Amino acid sequence: MAEDKLDTIALLKAVADSPKRDNSVYHRAMAEARQAFEAAEAMLGGPVRVKTKTKLKRDGEYTVKWTFKRLP
Repeated sequence: MAEDKLDTIALLKAVADSPKRDNSVYHRAMAEARQAFEAAEAMLGGPVRVKTKTKLKRDGEYTVKWTFKRLP
């Protein structure tokens, strides 16, 4: 959980430091993330923890894999 908090803090700092621009794609991604958490909690029957894995491909595509696990 501690590394998840550090990842979240780093992400929030990066967002805060990024230049101002059209944020519609960001807002859509955040809405999808909230829906993913809600769906995972519904499927797994309670609170979940998430583990992320990121990859920057050669073609410039940035991929994020989320793995949800139920909290014991």
